[in-house]
Amino acid sequence: MAFRSVRAAILIMANLPLALIGGIWASLFFGGVLSVGSLVGFITLFGISTRNGIMLVTHYSDLLAKPSSMDDIIEQSAMDRLSPVLMTALTAALGVLPIADLGGTGRELEQPLAIVILGGMFTSTILTLIVIPSLLKLFGAELKPVHRTAATAETSRATTRS
Repeated sequence: MAFRSVRAAILIMANLPLALIGGIWASLFFGGVLSVGSLVGFITLFGISTRNGIMLVTHYSDLLAKPSSMDDIIEQSAMDRLSPVLMTALTAALGVLPIADLGGTGRELEQPLAIVILGGMFTSTILTLIVIPSLLKLFGAELKPVHRTAATAETSRATTRS
């Protein structure tokens, strides 16, 4: 396991219901269409949401190696990852916004996909920056700092930058 902790994996996966809430809400609000396209949208949404959770929990785990209070570590990890999480969500949302807005013939598959991604990214991003730090405060004390080799650290930095 990449995090060497089931607890870290569960904290990351706690992001998935947050994305699901927005995807279902948007789908119901804009016509209630659950099709193959919307299901593919949920898969995409879960991937993006998981990536955001990984960025947040990994950075938190890296900061645990520094001597600081738990509250300071949680606040710093959330603030440090605010920009990457927002940029990921904004890029995904702006990419599918024209598809969600422009309906019509030939968009029966794409439009539900875009609506699910838009709604899910909205709730997932907001709730990731609120709920995941709260869960880290409750359950993150037992997480151990991830000791990385030079190659693993470089891969992590490259993933965070992209």
